[in-house]
Amino acid sequence: MHRPKYFTPTEVSQHNTVGDIWVSYLGKVYDLTPLVNEHKGDVLLKPILECAGKDISHWFNSKTKDIRTHVDPVSGCVKYYTPRGRFVHVPPPCPRTDWANDFGKPWWRDSRYEVGLLSAKTRWIRVINTLTSQEQSLEVCSEETLDEILQRYLRYNSNAASYTWKHDGVELDMSKTLSENSVPDEDEEFYHCRLDRDLFSPSICLYFNDDPDELRAN
Repeated sequence: MHRPKYFTPTEVSQHNTVGDIWVSYLGKVYDLTPLVNEHKGDVLLKPILECAGKDISHWFNSKTKDIRTHVDPVSGCVKYYTPRGRFVHVPPPCPRTDWANDFGKPWWRDSRYEVGLLSAKTRWIRVINTLTSQEQSLEVCSEETLDEILQRYLRYNSNAASYTWKHDGVELDMSKTLSENSVPDEDEEFYHCRLDRDLFSPSICLYFNDDPDELRAN
């Protein structure tokens, strides 16, 4: 089965321009660039643009998955709660003949914009190439398997798949997560002990597979 891709909040925050705008809400990550392009110049984009690269879960009711509502103190009617101002696909507070409501699903319910899931917990690890002694710190998603972490590491070593990955001398199962491989997440302990977690992130050691067939393939 196809696994959804996980993203760190840092990765989401890097998509923060009009031409490349991501947001996250209710545990999912959305690329709203097509929406922005479709409504280019519309003043109703302003609240969305102001939150480019950020988590906007506070805009939503976690149970209904819809925009939060409130009772208008003047009219007594239930209306969408948009303290940053009304945005695309939110109806006007009063009936208007110039508002087109034939857009189908509002963008926050449209799965076309969904690109993956937001990690509930990220971890820092040190990946050490024992062949070259190069070390790289990586922020990874706790939900990711080692195979998925390997994909993150390819930018630093395009031959990473030709290595055996180990922790404390034990070969890791690349189909499992760090926790499932008994690589401890000690962030809470470091926090309570007032230790800098960046100084104590677990290390993953890479050992090159010197199989002659693999060497010829590479």
